[in-house]
Amino acid sequence: MTLRIGRTLADSTPSFTEPPHPGGSAPNVVIILLDDTGFAQLGCYGSDIDTPHLDALADGGLQFTNFHVTPLCSPTRASLLTGRSQHAAGMRGVSNWSTGFPHQLGHISPHAATVAEVLGDAGYGTFCAGKWHLAPMEQCSAAGPFDHWPLARGFDRFYGFLEGETDQFHPDLVSDNHPVDPPGAPDDGYHLSEDLVDQLLRMIRDSKGVRPDRPFFAYLPFGATHAPHQAPTTYLEKYRGRYDEGWDVVRERWYRRQLELGLIPPDTELAPRNPGVEAWDDLPENQRRLAARLQEAFAAFLDHTDDQIGRLVDGLRAMDELDNTIVVAMADNGASQEGGPYGVMHEMKFFNLILETPDEAIDRIDDIGGPHSHTNYPWGWAQCGNTPFRWYKQNTHEGGVHVPMILHWPNGIDPDQRGTLRHQFANVADIVPTLYELIGVTPPVVRRGVEQLPVTGHSFAHLLADADAPAANTLQYFEMMGSRALITRLDDDWWKAVCRHESGADFDTEPWELYRLDTDWSECHDLAAEFPELLAQLVGLWWDEAERHGVLPLDDRGIELFGARFRDRSPHPTDRRYVYRPPMSPIPAQASASIGGRSFDLTATVTRSMGDGGVLYATGTENSGISVFVQDDRLVVDYNAFDDHTILESDREVPAGASTLTTRFRRTGPQTGSIELLIDGAPAGAAEIPFFMRMISSVGASVGFDHGSPVSARYDAPFPFAGTLHAVEIQLVSREAAGTDVARAQQQMAEQ
Repeated sequence: MTLRIGRTLADSTPSFTEPPHPGGSAPNVVIILLDDTGFAQLGCYGSDIDTPHLDALADGGLQFTNFHVTPLCSPTRASLLTGRSQHAAGMRGVSNWSTGFPHQLGHISPHAATVAEVLGDAGYGTFCAGKWHLAPMEQCSAAGPFDHWPLARGFDRFYGFLEGETDQFHPDLVSDNHPVDPPGAPDDGYHLSEDLVDQLLRMIRDSKGVRPDRPFFAYLPFGATHAPHQAPTTYLEKYRGRYDEGWDVVRERWYRRQLELGLIPPDTELAPRNPGVEAWDDLPENQRRLAARLQEAFAAFLDHTDDQIGRLVDGLRAMDELDNTIVVAMADNGASQEGGPYGVMHEMKFFNLILETPDEAIDRIDDIGGPHSHTNYPWGWAQCGNTPFRWYKQNTHEGGVHVPMILHWPNGIDPDQRGTLRHQFANVADIVPTLYELIGVTPPVVRRGVEQLPVTGHSFAHLLADADAPAANTLQYFEMMGSRALITRLDDDWWKAVCRHESGADFDTEPWELYRLDTDWSECHDLAAEFPELLAQLVGLWWDEAERHGVLPLDDRGIELFGARFRDRSPHPTDRRYVYRPPMSPIPAQASASIGGRSFDLTATVTRSMGDGGVLYATGTENSGISVFVQDDRLVVDYNAFDDHTILESDREVPAGASTLTTRFRRTGPQTGSIELLIDGAPAGAAEIPFFMRMISSVGASVGFDHGSPVSARYDAPFPFAGTLHAVEIQLVSREAAGTDVARAQQQMAEQ
């Protein structure tokens, strides 16, 4: 009714704003995202890892066998949540990078509304629990800004972590827009995956308990099965000895099961071992023992995650919501190659270019999978996870982009279709337009005054009712750090052109490969020499798609883009001076002082009584980090380089009252460094650091305490400073100044 305001209520007519609502029959939506999970690793996709709950979703829904994503986490997430190309959405690589080009903003473009924003505008409750990794990491501290955090991109509630990975036993957590501590510790039986499901179910129950009429969109991006591979002890013990046969035997068995289940065409060959993957029987004993244990940890991690998915499904069933909930379960990219040829006890070693040998790691084999490990498995098990394909995460060959996907919706899938396979090609950008069609929602052309990019994904809603219907997506490009690919249907044949780019190679002259996917799913037979004109046509199509989706300029930079960028509006000051005054929340690694690989001075001003001790500054975890603390009235530094501790204790006591405590860290060579202690300006000890870390940890800094797992074994976290810590100042040091200080420290060490 039209609003009319008279002199009295009797001659006035009220008008009420009707809030948006998608309709009484609108389905709920749940997207479950697994991290770094290859095509073969779920039980229903061929493996012997126990995933009964995901298998049950496949048995009661549709199992997609030809589903593709990008080769990396953040780009897949950007495409998944927007229905657009990852480059168009602003995320060619991980959100830790920002290059000044539209295809790498470090966040999702405001011109690409997320599914949470669109469904929220339509009247849905929107919830996210898990890994975000879609905001510039330098903006992910308690200081914000919060423009690209989940609540700013359409979610009503968020609980999880903002970085690309976190420790599963001691996670860095955020609730909505503020950091929080985990509700438990490993000794309490805490594990992040369980916590995420607990929190997501609570959000849904809170919403449905008060507004049962309103459907919900829930996004559950687990940290699993990204490194570190960590699981409760009972799960680790369950898989003990399961993989002693080695990756050759296991990979063959998984491949045979895929053929039996009809997951791959009957003429599919098992791709040969990737370069760098040796025959299992040729490996030394220690290498086999370590590799088998690392695979056990991965399997336990996935099994445990599957049980949490089962808890979520049971919770929806108990609320009588499961039948009208569209559940999509998928992976963000193929199995990870970041464990190298041997696997790693500490994944950060990969990013420090350290190749830890099995003989060096074997003494700590029993730590694998527990809190005192940060493991990733070797290439051989990663390729096994990507059976029957070649290559891995980061690569545009099938091993990097061809992953499992399951769609479950009892109210929307006829009983005679449940448990059937869908072999049609589909891409991650196709998920959102499919949901929009199934729900009956049209994405806006303009949202809140911002013109929107077109949703370029292709709905495959028609496949729910017809297993033989043609694919809607018949032309799909791929790109990752210069590696490129294009899959297309020409007449009735499916072809793939792919180029595995090597950093620094000439984009115009490096070779492309050509595969006919109808008869060669695993890319075993390169037809480039046989069909050069066809290959040239597909390469031309790739460049056309690159222009259309904003892929250019091609940029093969990767790991060198991590770290501070010292520009305006950055948390990293141009004078390289950081001042922290407690109490403060923990500071994420990329928002805190950029000390990895750098010379710096750390100065704490304190007032204390004799006996007052505690942490002044700590960054990292028990697996790698740096801690500066006072203990037994001495100033102490523990430089924990992947469990190789350099511990320096001051040669005299810290006095009572006010004092200034300085620790000088100097990089003395490509991989070496030194530490010098000063108390009130006077030298108090020095030591050499055998390995100076360039990348320390994905877990950031804390001031006045040590959050998470303790960096040093000399105390139990959080070990808060008992005196008064006025400030901690960190000053990065120029090479010239660092050289002078190194010479002085070396002289002091020689005199001791």
